[in-house]
Amino acid sequence: MRIHIVCGHYGSGKTEFAINLALKLKEQYNKVKIIDIDTVNPYFRTADAKEYLEEHGITAIIPEFANTNVDLPSLPPEIFSAFSDKESAVVFDVGGDDEGAIALGQDNRFFREEDYAMYFIHNARRLLTSTLEESLAMMRDIEATSRLHFTSIVANTNLQGETTREIIEQGLFKTEELSKASNVPIQYICGFHKDSEKVNFLMKNFMKLPF
Repeated sequence: MRIHIVCGHYGSGKTEFAINLALKLKEQYNKVKIIDIDTVNPYFRTADAKEYLEEHGITAIIPEFANTNVDLPSLPPEIFSAFSDKESAVVFDVGGDDEGAIALGQDNRFFREEDYAMYFIHNARRLLTSTLEESLAMMRDIEATSRLHFTSIVANTNLQGETTREIIEQGLFKTEELSKASNVPIQYICGFHKDSEKVNFLMKNFMKLPF
């Protein structure tokens, strides 16, 4: 699978996961691209890790709107290299919520031309994804707007440096409920350290806090 689409609520750790996923894919592919189409959140952006990514052989495509709040009616032209270069693995970092998925919906014909993996990043310690009902509604809204379907869920409950084993496992319980209700499997359980034996995706921390 070479096309990977990362979606989730503001503050879910979506961009952090997208960057770490690109690094993981570099172990399997000679060419990896990460494309920032997050027009929603001005603080946590792939652009912040651009230098590190390129030092590790990953092409970071950061359109001019990155780190701004402009409206995006469709995908900008420089992004379409992701679809024409069939030898590259590509990670799309999509804006938070259904609003951020508008660009996917505008140009979803390109994503439908081949198989893709689409991840819902679930952090049960964030507003609007702390309950099953809220999380399921957000998944459905993103799918409706993007006209694409989630293929897996990423359990990413954390409180940055204050994360404990209990926080991860309490969050995982809620993510498992979401998986059952949505009929979408959990693929990764994230952690910045091996705080729980259930963690299967260790991440590096890249994002800068806005304060």
